[in-house]
Amino acid sequence: MFGIGESDTNALTLLKEDHRRVEELFKQYESQKEEGSGAEKTKTAQLICVALTVHATIEEEIFYPAVRRALDEDGKEVVDEAAVEHQSLKDIIERLESAPPKDPLYDAAVKVLEEYVKHHVKEEEGELFSKLRFSDLDLEELGKQMFARKAQLLEPSRTASTRARGGESRGRQSSRTSGRGSQRTTARESR
Repeated sequence: MFGIGESDTNALTLLKEDHRRVEELFKQYESQKEEGSGAEKTKTAQLICVALTVHATIEEEIFYPAVRRALDEDGKEVVDEAAVEHQSLKDIIERLESAPPKDPLYDAAVKVLEEYVKHHVKEEEGELFSKLRFSDLDLEELGKQMFARKAQLLEPSRTASTRARGGESRGRQSSRTSGRGSQRTTARESR
């Protein structure tokens, strides 16, 4: 769902695929506002939050530090702006995760999140990625590191969905997931 299992490990390709997946989730959410149930809409909003949290984590832990080392001051400035944008996204995600879906501002929060993401993606793909194509940064190796971290961050989500379907014994699930309340908590714990 979030890019695990892809064969192309180029860092820029991995990030672009994440961007396209989130764009699709926002479209799905928009259609559910009109036609879907509240439960469907909530599930899609949760998927958006998880996808963006995992994406931001791999960028902040792996991608941005490598970019800072590889680029000149102009490139570093773009990364600094992206880091500030990430904080705004995290604030909205935190509000969405704590708000009830019936909150009158819930849909508005998802829309604002979408607008922030569109702006962030436009700058990242338009400015930062073009600078990196001409750098000495090993985008394949960086992509492998990001791919591995992404799989690690998503593992608790997979375990939770397996449990929800009754696929694991109680003993195994307790030892693998104890202390992990949510995907966001897992991403924070790993920093």
